[in-house]
Amino acid sequence: MDKKQREFKVLLVDDEDVFREATARQLSVRGFIVLAAASGEAAVEIVRTDPPEVVVLDQQMPGMHGSDTFIAIKEIDPLIEVIMLTGNTSVDNAIEMMQMGTFDYLMKPINVDELLYKIEDAYTRKKLNEKRQQEAGQ
Repeated sequence: MDKKQREFKVLLVDDEDVFREATARQLSVRGFIVLAAASGEAAVEIVRTDPPEVVVLDQQMPGMHGSDTFIAIKEIDPLIEVIMLTGNTSVDNAIEMMQMGTFDYLMKPINVDELLYKIEDAYTRKKLNEKRQQEAGQ
């Protein structure tokens, strides 16, 4: 996918400033429109006011936990795709989040190229689901 085709919004949610800012820069350089939030609460507000197509969401955050943030995002817009990130989690937690509908679950430290592919795949799935929903409504 070339840079021009990537121009869609990605919300990056992570309480680690250095990780969030560095990853946001890497995504921006590759043609994504990047929104960033340092907390689950801030992410939910962004989803309400300026909804992204894809959310990259840290699981372990102070305040609103990643799973609670995921649920709140899906309540606002069930078609937004969410990729969960974590530095340490149990396999059970990852399976539970996948069953709840996360697009994918990646371990930190992440490979930026892998993240890019996952974001593109999540965007493609979102567009397909939107098309199916439109066709079902006609």
